[in-house]
Amino acid sequence: MTMPGRISQSAFDGSRLRVILLLDLYEGAQEQFLDAYEHMRNQVASVPGHISDQLCQSIENPSQWLITSEWESAPPFLAWVNSEEHVETVRPMHSCVRDTRSMRYSVLRETHPDRPLTPQAAAAGLQSAARVGDGVARHALTFTVKPGSESKVAEHLAAYRSPKAQVDDTTRLRRTSLFMHGNRVVRAVEVEGDLLAALRHVARQPEVRAVEEAINPYLEQDRDLTDPDSARVFFTRAALPAVHHVAAGRPEPADLRRHALYYPAVEGRGMDLARFLAHQDEAAAADPDGPVFASTVFQRDDIVVRLVDVTGDLDLDPLAALGIKGPGKAAELRGLLDGAAIGVEGALDSERNLNRLLAHADMLPVTDRSSADS
Repeated sequence: MTMPGRISQSAFDGSRLRVILLLDLYEGAQEQFLDAYEHMRNQVASVPGHISDQLCQSIENPSQWLITSEWESAPPFLAWVNSEEHVETVRPMHSCVRDTRSMRYSVLRETHPDRPLTPQAAAAGLQSAARVGDGVARHALTFTVKPGSESKVAEHLAAYRSPKAQVDDTTRLRRTSLFMHGNRVVRAVEVEGDLLAALRHVARQPEVRAVEEAINPYLEQDRDLTDPDSARVFFTRAALPAVHHVAAGRPEPADLRRHALYYPAVEGRGMDLARFLAHQDEAAAADPDGPVFASTVFQRDDIVVRLVDVTGDLDLDPLAALGIKGPGKAAELRGLLDGAAIGVEGALDSERNLNRLLAHADMLPVTDRSSADS
């Protein structure tokens, strides 16, 4: 259960998920959109974890549409929406839709006036308790650059001028943290207010566009930011969603340091690894003497990144830093982690191997800017 004052946001509470997609269609694209929706509906109906969906049209503005879907829980939806199959399935919709907005909610309460429910049945698939948030949305992007170009890319990414923090009356960029692990780039953002509005605001800024254009020649996946479809596909594939965030319910220490740790998962076990780290960080946040004050776990396919705010150096407590404190936890991580991919194979039962894993997982910080720096 969430402690009073402790911030906790998670995709792993087991509750049913309601996904809401708002769409604004181009004039005259209605029939094309309906054909594309039928194709998508037939595809998603066979996806494990999908329960149902509805297509609705506004009674006030016929160009505005709404797609809602229900899922058994968040993990199967995230696996689907981040898959290549999803990218290809929704591609026919791109030419029909002027604008979209996606929202995801876990189900906390529901009413069934036609039948009485036992407390056990009523609780099935529902979020057990309301979580405490901090008004901040978290998201990350990840992509790879051509081997040998890492230092040049890092130079470009570190040198950009921060965009204006205030997006509108209700939305503000709070923090941007950028790390690299070999040729992989991870950019994490924190936003107060509307995440989509903030991302669009950043993308429109000349200084940001200049940096994006400067690194284009070094990307392993080609993109053309002047082509909306190319840009959309690139950023869809680059999305690295936050699946869990927790912060301790105590005053924030003054000496916090931010690190990003990279955990390549065994093939097909990315979600399991993210869930394991999320559970570990819940326990860490409850430890008043532990070094981990806050943690965000990002996951897509078999890429897992854990952003941690800690007191002191990571190597002072490698078990807590890696998220494996507790009996048997190091062995559990070993079963989920692709050790060969990160260059650390063998049991994690020695101080040498733990420190080696910590050194290999710790990502290179490129830039970390809060809104106060802008």
